[in-house]
Amino acid sequence: MADRWVTFDCYGTLVDWNGGITAELEKLFGVEHADRLLARYHELEPEIQMTRPGVSYREVLTIALERLAEEEGMTLPEGETSTLAKSLPSWPVFDDVPAALAETRDRGWKLGILSNTDRDLIDASMVAIGIAFQRVIVASEIGSYKPAKHHWEFFREQTGASGTEHVHVAQSLYHDIGPATELGIPCIWINRLGEPADARPRKMLVSLTGLAAALDELTST
Repeated sequence: MADRWVTFDCYGTLVDWNGGITAELEKLFGVEHADRLLARYHELEPEIQMTRPGVSYREVLTIALERLAEEEGMTLPEGETSTLAKSLPSWPVFDDVPAALAETRDRGWKLGILSNTDRDLIDASMVAIGIAFQRVIVASEIGSYKPAKHHWEFFREQTGASGTEHVHVAQSLYHDIGPATELGIPCIWINRLGEPADARPRKMLVSLTGLAAALDELTST
């Protein structure tokens, strides 16, 4: 029997990306500005990744924060341009994640991460998650950021997984669900933000609770 692989996006799916960034924006610029700044941050980050795919995620975080402050006419405290990168290892893991991953692993699935990040940053987050992953692919080592498709292509080259032997799980329709679906990879969408329904994922959950059962159901059909 072929190995069954489930790959995950990390930040937004397993780790609270919005919560981690918002906490730092509140410290830097004030609570009253944080939500508006977060929305603009989410526009700036993919622009930088698209135009500069070879830079590290640490650099992306720093450039995006500097541009955000400049656009808003706000002053970053001295020495704080890298605050997002420095804070990332402490970004919280969603409460539902450890048990769901453990159950998925115990049902025979191999676990992988395909992430727009750097090796040292993802290593810190995996320590926080507390579950071992058999394959971890990060943007800084392949010179490409999602939604470009190289993460999935590189994963296929390394593992040989294809068809129903591989399911991708993610929160972001833009970074993950869209491109993975275009490659023919079945997806489970973790709709943590309560977004409108979308036809592309094969299944939708609001958290990782129930993931193992959803994976087994998906690959048995």
